[in-house]
Amino acid sequence: MPRKFFRKFLPSHDSIRQNRHIAWFGPWLQHHNLWHLHRRSVAGGMAVGMFAGLVPGSNPVQFAIAAILAVVFRVNLPIAVIVTLYSNPFTIVPLYYTAFRLGQLVLMQGDGGLPALAFGLEGKGFSEWFPAALHWLASVGKPLVIGLPLLATLLAVVGYFAVDWGWQLHVRWAWQQRQRRRARQAGNR
Repeated sequence: MPRKFFRKFLPSHDSIRQNRHIAWFGPWLQHHNLWHLHRRSVAGGMAVGMFAGLVPGSNPVQFAIAAILAVVFRVNLPIAVIVTLYSNPFTIVPLYYTAFRLGQLVLMQGDGGLPALAFGLEGKGFSEWFPAALHWLASVGKPLVIGLPLLATLLAVVGYFAVDWGWQLHVRWAWQQRQRRRARQAGNR
């Protein structure tokens, strides 16, 4: 079972309480849901990580937001922080484009893709290039500002229910396997 495998790598509750860096935060980081692997805590950690992964900024910013949200909602902190890594240099462009299109859909702006950046300004000075770049960002801004939180929320909800449903499926499957094994052992006697 994956839970037993991951449990080897997670700290015990006593080691968390006695850690001098964590003890500084007092009871905030000592809640059992922050460190234990159970269905709701892991599903919540997935949701928090999916949401925080779309927060604009670098990985340390996303890690910090995921950790804060995990403490607030009392979900698995390591899962929340690790899941933020789904947004990386390879996936950020498709994610932001999807958020932009979602924002366009909500704003009912079905006029196509991203506005073209003024490439005709190559070789021009900063004074000509900078206003064109700001205009481009302003045209992209409203759909992106609306689409990012919507996509983050959508991914968080889907992530939560996918983990919750997958966990329940795994538990049912393991229970059925145990029942079959016991029936075979009872039949062999």
